[in-house]
Formats: sequence, C-alpha cells, structure tokens
Amino acid sequence: QDTPSTPQDETDFESFYLKQVTTEFADDLDKLRNASDFTEKSVPILIDALKVTAGMYSEGDKVKVMGKR
Repeated sequence: QDTPSTPQDETDFESFYLKQVTTEFADDLDKLRNASDFTEKSVPILIDALKVTAGMYSEGDKVKVMGKR
C-alpha cells in the first residue's frame, strides 16, 4: 500500500531508519568519530547526510518497513 505519509509517519520512519543505520554501521561511525579531522562541526554534517539517505525510500517501502517492526 502506497498511501501518502503524514508528517508523523515521516518522523517515525526517519527515527527508525537512523537507529538501524547507526546500529548496523556502529564500527564505521566510531572510526569516523575517532578520525583526526572529525570535529564538533562534523556531527551535524554526518546527521544531515544520514537523514538524506532516509528520503531515498518510496512510500511503499516505508510502509512495508514500518509495518514489519
């Protein structure tokens, strides 16, 4: 079912997606955080980059993922 998302649905999916990504890529994220060029300014850039990837999923994919939680 490809029903349009409400703003709350989008927020719920983004939160779920970010949790999954940070769990799956925890080792890689630790490497980034420990890099010599990683600064406080890097954190919002990293978060924004991760959030952008959540937007690449179709409405149908989001519904499927959220329905299977």
